[in-house]
Amino acid sequence: MPLFFAKQYIMKTSIITIGDEILIGQVLDTNSQWMASHLHTLGAELMESVSISDTKEAIVNGLNHALSFADLVIVTGGLGPTKDDVTKYTLVDYFQDELVLNVNVLNFIKEMFDKRGIPFSELNKNQAMLPKTATVLPNKLGTASGMWFEKNGKIVVSLPGVPYEMKGLMLDEVLPRLRKIGGFPYQAYQTYVLYGLGESSAAEMLEVFEDGLPNHIKLAYLPAPGRLRLRLTGKSFDKANLDQTITNLGVELLSVFQGYSIETGDLNYVDWLKQYFVNEGKTLSIAESCTGGKIASEITAENGVSSFFLGGVVAYNAGLKQSILKVSKETIENHSVVSKEVAKEMVLGVQKLTESDYAIATTGNAGPTADETDETVGIVYIAIASKTSLLVERFNFGQPREKVIEQSKNKAFELLVKEILKNH
Repeated sequence: MPLFFAKQYIMKTSIITIGDEILIGQVLDTNSQWMASHLHTLGAELMESVSISDTKEAIVNGLNHALSFADLVIVTGGLGPTKDDVTKYTLVDYFQDELVLNVNVLNFIKEMFDKRGIPFSELNKNQAMLPKTATVLPNKLGTASGMWFEKNGKIVVSLPGVPYEMKGLMLDEVLPRLRKIGGFPYQAYQTYVLYGLGESSAAEMLEVFEDGLPNHIKLAYLPAPGRLRLRLTGKSFDKANLDQTITNLGVELLSVFQGYSIETGDLNYVDWLKQYFVNEGKTLSIAESCTGGKIASEITAENGVSSFFLGGVVAYNAGLKQSILKVSKETIENHSVVSKEVAKEMVLGVQKLTESDYAIATTGNAGPTADETDETVGIVYIAIASKTSLLVERFNFGQPREKVIEQSKNKAFELLVKEILKNH
């Protein structure tokens, strides 16, 4: 076992994702995010995460750079049987190793192919050609084995790019081996969600608080539409002391924002609304025009929302606004479908239709043309109704279409939360 892993050692880590398909945007790199989360939980210090081309030159340059500062480098991708996958061969050359036939891996692949009724070829046999001196990490979910190299007190781990195979190897092989090495600090963090206050304003209020933070505690600002997440993070080899410090600092942070809407925990809008509606026994319905069901879709992506979310109506056509939501023909003719008056009748219509406690309605011009309305592209009206209040606001979200729809959805959630907090 390497001597450099002494007690109270923080392992600096780099993640390298290999694949031209990632560089050109054809495939989204979800592997790095997943690995970063698990490595952070372990206590490793992630220094960088990069994507590189599937070429020998790019891989060598990437390793040289990463190993100049990192103790652990995790590489994903390029381990397939085809000619464009060169990671294994590059690593063997890089560590001056040689490929030998691994009989155990060969038999596993043959057995797997036989069970699935797939012919076994010479290409598949090449997957069992593995480095002689590296530690082979058996892949129970595929043909590409993981590889663990050690040299000069550094570790390089190569994993397949297929997400479920990478996750299986990380959970079954890599993370347990890293835990066995030990020496990782304990990490603790607490997140708070602040509503109705921007990043700059919050930073001004927290200036004295931040100046007094201990060196091992950091405050991160994570802005999102309508809300600001504030995360306290710390590392220490004294778990009890760190937990107490984070708790004390959290109390101090909350006191800074007395009189503001701030919640403990990393809740998104849907989580927050679900918690509120379930606890209070309230219900919600939605009438959408320009957002085309995006608000309802985000809500129903979470489990357990059927206990409060009654449903939604996507009334894109003026006729449906009239027939289903009971928006009057005169209102549309006098004010056009993109108007404060139509938004008001939409939200009251869906609230009456579903008998919900709260309701949301959106109508606007997402673009690229304004069609037959009195408003320009980017103008959106959002209405929020409760049993005792009605709010309608006008926004100009500009262009392009995707931005208008996304910002309308986020603003609708923000307004609903504000109305709930005001009425609660």
